[in-house]
Amino acid sequence: MPITEIFSYGFMQRALVSGVLVGVLCAVLGVFLVLRRLSLIGDGLSHVTFGSVALALALRAKPLYVTIVALPIVLLSSLGILKLTDKARIYGDAAIGIVSAVGIATGMILAGASGGFNVDLFSYLFGNILAIGSAELILALILFCVVLGTICRYYHELFAITFDEELARCSGIRVERLNGLLAVLTSLTVVLAMKVVGILLVSALLIIPAVTSLQVARGFRATMVIAALFAVFSVVSGILLAFVMNLPAGGVIVLLNIICFMLAYAWRKLASAPAGGR
Repeated sequence: MPITEIFSYGFMQRALVSGVLVGVLCAVLGVFLVLRRLSLIGDGLSHVTFGSVALALALRAKPLYVTIVALPIVLLSSLGILKLTDKARIYGDAAIGIVSAVGIATGMILAGASGGFNVDLFSYLFGNILAIGSAELILALILFCVVLGTICRYYHELFAITFDEELARCSGIRVERLNGLLAVLTSLTVVLAMKVVGILLVSALLIIPAVTSLQVARGFRATMVIAALFAVFSVVSGILLAFVMNLPAGGVIVLLNIICFMLAYAWRKLASAPAGGR
């Protein structure tokens, strides 16, 4: 099939546009999360997303309303992780584990009560980007503008707390507020990404492009730009390969990300090796 014919399909156009939007968001936000050692928050929130999706499907919600139901639940869960860390005096990874366990357990109970794991629930678990509708694409565009616009607005503050939280606090930056903002942005991105790579693989799209970029980039801005380029390449290539080879798009996208990471890591090792083997 000619490549021009593939791009002529409406569902492919929607998949590619939404995939690029999600890829850029995950890559940029992932740089902040990786450097702050909060990478697993995406995994924890994805489990909460599973619970919220199971609730929406149990209520017989339409695809667009599934996203709308999931958004406030995941937002509250992200803030709950921060509250557990601050008020209950437990470490961040433990708080993520608690919220994650609640989300996955609730999802399993709701799925069982509503008749088990049906086709709709599996499409959210493993992703179904080719089934994205026009309304979902518009919602993705709105969330993309909100998240990226917020990052641009608070870029310098987020940069400060990423590298030295205590210094940022002493400089008068409201660290707790920005931590909450980062958690909210992560929640929006996780919910947005669930149709692209699936709930089970959302954290991979948040982590792998960022760590790949860190292998080759110099400077913080360059790291975000290169991470976004890696993410867009893997998403677009993954969608096209999945369509041509009749494979799950989410899995192909993540595998391409892993290949990019391995190549970047190998390039860094070769570039840092002493000349002449000495």
